[in-house]
Amino acid sequence: MSTLSGPARLDTSPEADSSLQTESQARLLRRAAGVQALAKAMPANRLKAAEHGRAQAFEPAAGEQLATADEVVTASTITETYASHKVGDGLQETGYNACNESLDRVRADATGQALSTNQGVRIADNQNSLKAGLRGPSLLEDFILREKLTHFDHERIPERVVHARGSGAHGYFECYDPLLALTQAAPFAAAGKRTPVFVRFSTVAGERGSADTVRDVRGFAVKFYTEDGNWDLVGNNIPVFFIQDAMKFPDLVHALKPEPHHAMPQASSAHDTFWDFVSLMPESTHMLMWVMSDRAIPRSYRMMQGFGVHTFRLVNAQGEARLCKFHWTPVAGTHSLLWDEAVKIAGADPDFHRRDLWEAIEAGLHPEWELGLQVFTEEEAESFSFDVLDPTKLIPEELVPLQPVGRLVLTRNPDNFFAETEQVAFCTAHIIPGIDFTSDPLLQGRIHSYVDTQLTRLGGPNFHEIPINTPTTQVHNNQRDGMHRQVIARGRVAYEPNSLGGGCPFQAGRAGFVSFPEPVQGEKLRAKPERFAEHHAQARLFWRSQTVVEQAHLVAAFRFELSRVQVGAIRSRVLAQLACVDARLAAAVAAGLGMPVPTPAPLLLPADGPAGADTAASAGLSLMARPGDGKLAGRRVALLSHEGMDIAGMRSVHAALLAAGAVPRFIGRRLGALEARLDGEALQVEVTLEAAPSVLWDALVLPDGHRADGRGLPLECQPELVDFVRDQFRHCKPLLMLGDAAELLRAAGVPEALLDGEPQQGLFRCEPPSDPALQIDADSVASFINSLARHRHFEREKLGD
Repeated sequence: MSTLSGPARLDTSPEADSSLQTESQARLLRRAAGVQALAKAMPANRLKAAEHGRAQAFEPAAGEQLATADEVVTASTITETYASHKVGDGLQETGYNACNESLDRVRADATGQALSTNQGVRIADNQNSLKAGLRGPSLLEDFILREKLTHFDHERIPERVVHARGSGAHGYFECYDPLLALTQAAPFAAAGKRTPVFVRFSTVAGERGSADTVRDVRGFAVKFYTEDGNWDLVGNNIPVFFIQDAMKFPDLVHALKPEPHHAMPQASSAHDTFWDFVSLMPESTHMLMWVMSDRAIPRSYRMMQGFGVHTFRLVNAQGEARLCKFHWTPVAGTHSLLWDEAVKIAGADPDFHRRDLWEAIEAGLHPEWELGLQVFTEEEAESFSFDVLDPTKLIPEELVPLQPVGRLVLTRNPDNFFAETEQVAFCTAHIIPGIDFTSDPLLQGRIHSYVDTQLTRLGGPNFHEIPINTPTTQVHNNQRDGMHRQVIARGRVAYEPNSLGGGCPFQAGRAGFVSFPEPVQGEKLRAKPERFAEHHAQARLFWRSQTVVEQAHLVAAFRFELSRVQVGAIRSRVLAQLACVDARLAAAVAAGLGMPVPTPAPLLLPADGPAGADTAASAGLSLMARPGDGKLAGRRVALLSHEGMDIAGMRSVHAALLAAGAVPRFIGRRLGALEARLDGEALQVEVTLEAAPSVLWDALVLPDGHRADGRGLPLECQPELVDFVRDQFRHCKPLLMLGDAAELLRAAGVPEALLDGEPQQGLFRCEPPSDPALQIDADSVASFINSLARHRHFEREKLGD
């Protein structure tokens, strides 16, 4: 009857009195007797001797087995015959493993079924987290939200569920002027103050091995190592998001990720489940406009804006608060790729953005961004027609201008990618005195989700002790244990309050972090504020704020994505949402899909409801509004090189480009030296056409000299070279000809003028000097360099009109 020991001798004789035994006791005695009999039948291991010797290797003996007629003898428990809906009817068949049945035993189908938690509790509302009032903070007791986010956070091991593909670098943030009237946050305490930072850029949807140039949102996360602790500003290159409530984040990412039945497509939103989801979530419409724009295929991390996305709170030393939005603006300007270019780069160099960032920093061309704040009061926020707690909305700069407050400069590459870039842990919960949260329901969920994710990804609660994550200030608390603990704490005290440790570590009082005492009042409920119901005005604002070129690219992106959707009804739903944004946009996308424009989707607010934008257009929403400082830092220029060309002229252009900050390289069919036509130093070809195709270059220089290479084959008869020139022209990049290249241009389909008769933009010809000893025309080279600073010549796209 005991699990601790047993009698030396078991009395199982027929004479044993069974009148006082219960059924369970009788079964226990039966099992005890049966186990005794089995053990007695095997007094020793009869196979042990046979384990030795060479013969065993060829004819190993079968294991000894003993039979028993009573199933209770080999049971884990005598209660196995107890049946219930959960445990079943007991053993199906002795000696049979039910786990090896077909997969039918574990298949699940949700047709006709209601949503439930993992505990089987039916979910009444899967759209809203539990809040204290309609605009109040999310509540910790929301077990549905926490279960959903926790499960989502731990779905992938070991890479990040989202933002898996990333690149990082060290640098500093430098404050322009003290912001003591606005915030006590340490980075803004004094003019010229520099705070060390680590920045990680990333794509969202793809896995760690996916390509850099896919169409996607880009993460822009900054870790400030301040004297008051670490502050993580975890944002994106787009100022809004797909959803309004963290409750929907797992649904969004599940829809965006490769479809679960065949795990395709990788790092792409161009498939049914994504568009099915967003077409049923009209609040996604504004974000879709951004993701289908050129913002989703940036030329470089160095040429990409960053945003904090949410509305935060700034708090000064007197406890006074203002609301705030964070904006990072690249000094190099906001520039993008063309879709055809992005696709080809993904094949030619999947690490294009990572390489660009690394090479720029290694070359001393330190990437730089300016931090701007949109600061406003609660009263001003109430005057807007939209809700600033709605993460699908932005605040147009016409309503609240940007206030430049400092600059971010990246100065050092990591020593080890894994130790730093891969192990860095960003969490929206990491804030410092002077920064505080608002009740944005997406932000409220992220506060929990990011920390929770790191527990699995980085192996436990001590991920803050990984060197890249440790703050520069001192850490003292009563956390002692946990996997991968690095600190060996002195003393016997691991609690507070205490007297045995002299009361230490003690709470800091007013010197520590004090949450802003935002008044919170309201019913405990799952719902959204009424103003969250307007979904199209800011999408319309974005569309109207784009240039004609950007609008054309946006239409093409919608057309491409939806052409890969297999279900026609999903396409129709998307078109119905676009029809609510702009009739011209919907008609253009529909025409490309061979579909009629459906009736606009129903609006959730009446036509006379809040506008949601408060301005007809906003120039700052166009990439063209921020051309940058005009410098060529890191711009890659290909100087085509072949036998018989004018090497002196090419060297002259090379020197001018280098002086301007560009990265010129001699490119040819083969590596090696090219002899000069006249006396002079030979030229070394640095990279081949096949190793670095056209899409990897920002501009092209064609040399003067013989129109044939060393093989005697005319340049215009070399397909790889013709394709190189054609792509440079097609992608609207500048081109400089040293001499006559008419035949090559003609073979590449490059016209000398636009269809409307205007001269072709971005094409420059430099006549070779009559005397080889003379310098090449500096004015033509300078014009080419100025053209390269423009990045693109989109006038050429008129050829496709």
